[in-house]
Amino acid sequence: MKTSVAIYPGSFDPVTNGHLDLIERGEKMFDLLIVAVLRNAEKQPLFTVPERVEMLRETTKHLSSVEVEVFDGLLVDFARKRGAAVILRGIRAVSDYEYELQMALMNRKLEPRLETVFMIPGEPYSYLSAKLVREIAQFGAPLNGLVPPIVEERLRTKMS
Repeated sequence: MKTSVAIYPGSFDPVTNGHLDLIERGEKMFDLLIVAVLRNAEKQPLFTVPERVEMLRETTKHLSSVEVEVFDGLLVDFARKRGAAVILRGIRAVSDYEYELQMALMNRKLEPRLETVFMIPGEPYSYLSAKLVREIAQFGAPLNGLVPPIVEERLRTKMS
């Protein structure tokens, strides 16, 4: 049963098959899933915000209930603006949970009506992170099964 609007926030630098696993599963749970790309001036991403948005839109175009947007500032402000009641977050390990729990509790303090839903990635993606993908790509190792083909192509171009 679908209910309401959810936001799946992240840097998506780059989008991985683990991200897409959560997006595809989350899309089935909500009327609208907004994949929100964080614009963070303090980080030095590999891909620009427009590049990340383009890759996300390309890899999610088959999902009619998914939109890709950019945000900066507080996630709760973006959620209010978009009428979202849920934040969707992926958890791979206990270390993820500790950080995500802290963020969820702070978000609840700032906006009590906003709930956080934690999802565990599919087993093939339980070890996968964008940081690991960037490192693997940097050394020219195969990326089969880690990212969509369009992302692999863009990574190879960036790294050459």
